[in-house]
Amino acid sequence: MSPAKEKAFYLTTPIYYVNDAPHIGHAYTTVAGDVLTRWHRQRGESVWFLTGTDEHGQKVMRTAAQNNTPPQDWVDRLVETAWKPNWRALNIANDDFIRTTEVRHTERVQRFLQGLKDSGHIYAGKYEGPYCVGCEEFKLDGDLIISNGEKLCPVHSKPVELVNENNWFFRLSEFAAPLLARYRENPEACQPESARNEVISFLEGTVQDLSISRSTFDWGIPVPWDTDQVVYVWFDALLNYATAVGLGDEPTSEGGKKFAQTWPADVHLVGKDILRFHAVIWPAMLMAAGLPVPKKVFAHGWLLVGGEKMSKSKLTGIAPSEITDHFGVDAFRYYFLRAIPFGSDGSFSWEDMSARYTSELANDFGNLASRLAAMVEKYCGGVLPLPSSDAELQTVLSSTVEKADASMCALDFQGGINAIMDFCKRVNGYVTEKEPWVLAKDPGKKAELEGVLYNTAESLRALAVLLNPVMPQTCEILWQSLGANESIGSINDQSISKVATWGQLPAGSIIQKSAVLFPRLEASE
Repeated sequence: MSPAKEKAFYLTTPIYYVNDAPHIGHAYTTVAGDVLTRWHRQRGESVWFLTGTDEHGQKVMRTAAQNNTPPQDWVDRLVETAWKPNWRALNIANDDFIRTTEVRHTERVQRFLQGLKDSGHIYAGKYEGPYCVGCEEFKLDGDLIISNGEKLCPVHSKPVELVNENNWFFRLSEFAAPLLARYRENPEACQPESARNEVISFLEGTVQDLSISRSTFDWGIPVPWDTDQVVYVWFDALLNYATAVGLGDEPTSEGGKKFAQTWPADVHLVGKDILRFHAVIWPAMLMAAGLPVPKKVFAHGWLLVGGEKMSKSKLTGIAPSEITDHFGVDAFRYYFLRAIPFGSDGSFSWEDMSARYTSELANDFGNLASRLAAMVEKYCGGVLPLPSSDAELQTVLSSTVEKADASMCALDFQGGINAIMDFCKRVNGYVTEKEPWVLAKDPGKKAELEGVLYNTAESLRALAVLLNPVMPQTCEILWQSLGANESIGSINDQSISKVATWGQLPAGSIIQKSAVLFPRLEASE
C-alpha cells in the first residue's frame, strides 16, 4: 500500500458578504491568512488555503434589488470585478475560492442538512424576535442597545427588524455542555484568551436552539424536505469550510479523499464580531453530524478608523488600493501585521504607516540591500567573495529563526516580524561597526573586507527567506539581486528550518543592483 498523504495544514478566512467591494478590514484578515499559509509552506508542509464569498441572504438580496439587478447577476459581477481582483492585487496565494452559489456547495449543504434532520437534530418551530439584516443574525434582547426607545444592533447602530416566521430549528442547546468542556479543557481551540472567555461566558448562560431556515424570501439554498423555505444564511455559509473540501462525498471519490486529507481545519481566521457563529454554532453543527471540530478558531480585532470599526455602512471603509497605490503591496502586507498585535483592535494611521515605511522598510531593510550590492560591485567587481562567518551573526540568526517560527505559528505576526527586523537592525549595526569603506582603503585588509561583504550578503539571504511570506514580491527581487536563484534555487523552496545554516551563498555568485526595494514616498495630497 502507498503511504497515506500527510494531513494538510488547512486554514480558512471567513467567506465575505458580496454586497459591496472589499475594504482594508477584509484585506487584513486575508493577508494574515496568506502570510501564515506561506510560512507553513516555507516550513515544507502541505497546505490548503481557502477564502471565498457568502452570496445568499436578505442583505445581498436587498442590495441587488436596490441596484435593479437579479441577485445572481449582482454577486457574479462583484466577485469577478471586485473580490477576486483585490486578492490577486494583494498577492494572495489561496488554493481555492468557494462561492456559496456554486453547485458543489449547494448540494453538499442540502445533504448535510438532510442528515441532521434524519438523525433528529432538526425540528419544526416558530421564531419570533429581533433580527439584524446587516449581521444576518437572530439577536437576543441582551445583545441590543436602546436609543430613543428603539432597539438597535450594536454593530451597525441601526434598528433591528422583528421577525415572525414558521421555521426549522437546530437543537443547538444540546451542545452547550460539550462545547463548554472543550474550551475549558483545550484553551488553544479558541484564541485569543479574550475571545475564549467571551465564548465560555455565552455557553455558561442559557443557549437557545437556532432557527436554521427562513420562509419570507427565496434567495438562498432550498431546504431539501421543505422547498418553500431557504436555509438560514449563516447555517449555509459556515458549511463552506467543509463543502469546499468534499464534505459528505464518498470516501473513495476525489472529494472524499480531499476531505480525509484536509479536515478538520487547523485554523479558522475570523473577525471578533462573528466569533459566536464560529466557536458555538459551527462546532455544534459538526458535533451533531459526528464530524471532527476545527482545531482552532482565532478571532482577530477590528481595524479602527477615527475610533470606529472599518465598515462601509459607517463610511469608514477604505479600499486597499487607496493604500497600495501610495505605499506598494508589500508595505501594505507588512504594515498591518507589524503595527497591530493580531487579536487586538488597532487603528490605521497614514502617518504611522509612512513613518514605519521610511524607518523600517526603506532605511533598515531596503538600504541594507542596496549598500551591499553597491559595495560588492565597487570592491569585488560584482562577484561574491569566498564564504566567511561571524560567530555573533550566526548565533543571532539561529535565535531569530527560532523566535520567528514560534511566533508566526502561534499567529503572533507582530512578534515574528519584530524578531526578523531586529536581526536586520543587527546586520546594519555590523556593517557600521566593521566600516568596509575604511577597510577597502587598506590592501592588507582585503580578506577582512571580503569577509564583511560575504557575511552581509549571507544575512540578506536569510532575511529574504524569513520575510518572503510577508513581502513576496520584494524578497523575490532581493533573491535575484543576490544571485541566489541560480546558485541555491527558488526562494519559495527554501526551508525555514535551514535558514540559519550559514554559508549557503556560494563564492562567485553575481550580485547585481536591483531597483530600490522601497522608493522614497511621494508626498500624499
